[in-house]
Amino acid sequence: HVQLVESGGGSVSAGGSLTLSCVASEYTRDFCMGWFRQPPGKQREGVASIDNFGGKSYADSVTGRFTISKDNTANILYLQMNRLSVADTGIYYCAAEVGCGRDTIATMDPDYWGQGTQVTVS
Repeated sequence: HVQLVESGGGSVSAGGSLTLSCVASEYTRDFCMGWFRQPPGKQREGVASIDNFGGKSYADSVTGRFTISKDNTANILYLQMNRLSVADTGIYYCAAEVGCGRDTIATMDPDYWGQGTQVTVS
């Protein structure tokens, strides 16, 4: 069972930046890893992902502002978020899918989830 622990959330003014981190309890090089978020009163949605081959995908709403990256040595997933807006407010979750191949954020079906970290933009 893979454990995922997010950190880096907080409150920030519109236009600001935050970097989220997700530490995995075990080797994740062969996993797809991604970030999802749940805005207040809305369903959870995909934000960004990295597949087994290092391919990255982003939701249209964050393309050009957010960057996902992964440190395979340290088993850490990052999400650099720039030019944040109020619409980016929500709980951000780290997720992992085992043996997913080239899944994108639109097709990713996670097997494991973190507990979430709150991001508030005002």
